Amino acid sequence: MSENNSPDVLIVGAGMAGLTLAAALAPLNINVCIIDPAKPATPDQWPAEFDPRVSALTQATESILRNLGAWEFIEQQRVAPFAHMDVWDGDGTGNIQFHANEAGSDHLGHIVENRITTHALMQQVEQAANVTYRQTGLEKILEGEGGWQIHLSSGETLEPTLLIGADGARSRVRDQLGFRCRTWAYEQSAIVTTVQTERPHEDCARQIFLESGPLAFLPLREQSDQRNSHTCSIVWSLWDDHIQPIMALDDEAFKQRLGQAFEHRLGNIIATDRRYSFPLVQNHAVDYIQPGVALIGDAAHTIHPLAGQGINLGFLDAAVLAEEIQRAVEHELPLADFSILRRFQRRRKPHNLMMMSTMEGFKRLFGSDIPPLRVARNLGMSFFNRHSIIKGQIMARAMGMEGDLPQLAQPALLADF
Repeated sequence: MSENNSPDVLIVGAGMAGLTLAAALAPLNINVCIIDPAKPATPDQWPAEFDPRVSALTQATESILRNLGAWEFIEQQRVAPFAHMDVWDGDGTGNIQFHANEAGSDHLGHIVENRITTHALMQQVEQAANVTYRQTGLEKILEGEGGWQIHLSSGETLEPTLLIGADGARSRVRDQLGFRCRTWAYEQSAIVTTVQTERPHEDCARQIFLESGPLAFLPLREQSDQRNSHTCSIVWSLWDDHIQPIMALDDEAFKQRLGQAFEHRLGNIIATDRRYSFPLVQNHAVDYIQPGVALIGDAAHTIHPLAGQGINLGFLDAAVLAEEIQRAVEHELPLADFSILRRFQRRRKPHNLMMMSTMEGFKRLFGSDIPPLRVARNLGMSFFNRHSIIKGQIMARAMGMEGDLPQLAQPALLADF
């Protein structure tokens, strides 16, 4: 086979995790190929309204994007840094607030439309001499004599040294290769849309825990330098049997119902975009790796969106895997050496499991209407809100600035990458 059909690394999926890995591998002397049937839309193809899919990017993710050269484009767009978080229990008096200045920072994170982040990463990938992009899908994976044979929708066959599944929650790489997963449905779905509120959000991310699930109002800005914006992205988790009645409401009735659920913390809801809904499922691969294969991002793990950590885990997956591949290249190890993938899994799986169990614990705690638990969680929130050390630890975790951070996630690179 030609070099073009035998890439060192084949990344299936051009989402944020896959593009981050490709951009991180750009400085290395290896051949990288990305395949995806749909090429990300360019700014001239974007509609005027906000993308309903937004992400709360942590400071660790921001550092990854800065160090890859993608942040310059992002910060020129309508991104919303948030400096405050306000979380409260809709069934009680519990409340906890976080402020960036308590962590010695001017922001806790940024709310960014997914298409902006994806395009910024795509720009970096397109500039990389060692990365090729093929707009085609994955048909099937067969085991060949020297490794995996990847059959594409275009009719081509690729034989990569290392295969990466970055193809999302419904990963074909994961499913075709029989990765075992622990999966359970929450019997809930989330409604997402963009709304305009009567009062400005003041760069504060707000979340109320209701008996039906959490409701988040995430601050947006129409221009990057704007202040006192009234635009928010909402993520409203509801039991499955409640979703269709809410989705069926006309806009006026929906605005009233949403405002009531949010206790009118930002006044009335005065406008809403089209609504979308998606089921909430937690999924975790028992192993992220097989010989010659690794899973990253949602292909390896999906979690409840109540803290917006899902895509941030994917960015860290990509950065750590790139770091381990770099280590292999520097030590002249073959990329098929399984020790590379074992190190990646050892570094990422415990962190991801910890975050998943934390989010699951929060969901169960706030989803319970047992009176003693309700009293305990309200007292606990009030207790945490008064103790700066505990709040500081929670903020460090929420900002992604703890644990085994790869170099790309450091505020400034410690060494050339």
